[in-house]
Amino acid sequence: MASLRSIAGAVVVVMFPVWASAADPAAAGRIKVVSGPVFIVRAAGTIQATAGQALFEADTLRTGADGRVGITLNDDTRISLGPGSEARLDQFVYAPADKRGSLVLKVVRGLIAYVSGRIAKLSPDGVKLETPNAIVGVRGTTLVLRVDAP
Repeated sequence: MASLRSIAGAVVVVMFPVWASAADPAAAGRIKVVSGPVFIVRAAGTIQATAGQALFEADTLRTGADGRVGITLNDDTRISLGPGSEARLDQFVYAPADKRGSLVLKVVRGLIAYVSGRIAKLSPDGVKLETPNAIVGVRGTTLVLRVDAP
């Protein structure tokens, strides 16, 4: 009976990291460069952004009056935000084995530079940059967008 409890306990200890990691969302990308005040807004609150930090679907990036941030997503899409900017990663799906990909970036305000990654090649209709007044469909390009605060 004691050995049965030991085995059951060992199974729980071994399986717990698998259950915990299955519940954790996969990172959509990473912050490459930060200058000045930059913050990530998540469900748990607002945190200071740092280089190397993971970004997740539904994260919002906010830069201060003299803040700048550069990120690289898992499909090699590159996005930079200038001072006084805000953008939310509404959707990020990159599954090259399944030939699926989508990216929706909601630009609330500020200056955003965008360089297409593999999603734009894999799924040309799958990339959208949304602003308060328009939706830009991206077909593999480099662009700069400025959105004035409402």
